[in-house]
Amino acid sequence: MLWTSIKRVIRGGVVNFYRDGFVSLASVFIMTVTLFVMGGMVFLSATLSASLEDIKNKVDVNVYFLTKASEVEVRAVQSALRTLPEVKEVEYISRETALENFRKRHENDELTLQALNELPDNPLRAVLTVRAKEPSQYEGIAAFLKNDNALSSGSKSIIDEVNYYDNKDAIDRLTRIIRATERLGFALAIILIIISISIAFNTIRLIIYISREEIGVMRLVGASNKYIRGPFIISGILYGISSAFLTLALFFPLTYYLGDSTEAFFSGLNLFRYYLAHFGEFFLIITGSGIVLGSISSFLAVRRYLNV
Repeated sequence: MLWTSIKRVIRGGVVNFYRDGFVSLASVFIMTVTLFVMGGMVFLSATLSASLEDIKNKVDVNVYFLTKASEVEVRAVQSALRTLPEVKEVEYISRETALENFRKRHENDELTLQALNELPDNPLRAVLTVRAKEPSQYEGIAAFLKNDNALSSGSKSIIDEVNYYDNKDAIDRLTRIIRATERLGFALAIILIIISISIAFNTIRLIIYISREEIGVMRLVGASNKYIRGPFIISGILYGISSAFLTLALFFPLTYYLGDSTEAFFSGLNLFRYYLAHFGEFFLIITGSGIVLGSISSFLAVRRYLNV
């Protein structure tokens, strides 16, 4: 008996979906636009993340040491920095390596190389290039380098300069951009969810109005509240599923067309390959969002406008 009632409710929802073809088509179209924008936000988030990650990797802090500092002392500082949880990577560039790199950069500048050869000793300093996990963590690393006594040799510090304060404005600006992007993405997602629920809500309300005579007959013959409400909720779910499949289909040609362009501009991220590689996740996000939004809006509309 229960299974028979469930089948009738599902059949009723499918009948409502196809019978009110124009209304259903309009609802599916509008919800498709909403899901398409939500999917576009996923792609936008991926491209922004790739770009920001590329920028993060280019931001670093250089620690310059006195020329008298020995390699053992510099290596000790490197080891101390690696113990910090916020440090991602510490690269050591010796004085000899720095001199070799300098010669390569100025190999066509004879005057500079001639002046360098006339110096009695290597004037370049050993350097530690420090990369943090997040740009906001560089300030703590700079404070550690400035205040920690373990970074000194005897009573004098072996550190000549930390260029964090020279790059502080750029690092702070990057941190603000990352935080603003995250807040904007969250706000847009909330707005789109509200819009989607409102659209499906009003669509179900319209269907209830169109079916008012049929609902009245069902009441007269003693149909239960669940039996009357069920088909409308099923219709809402069908709107979500149909919109999700249409949205997923539209992303194939669009990402294929934009794939090469995005790869050139967004740190090697090809949208088409990204879509194919994460299709399972997109399927769950888009289809799940469509079903949830369709069913929730239908439930709210039925509860408010269907007095059963």
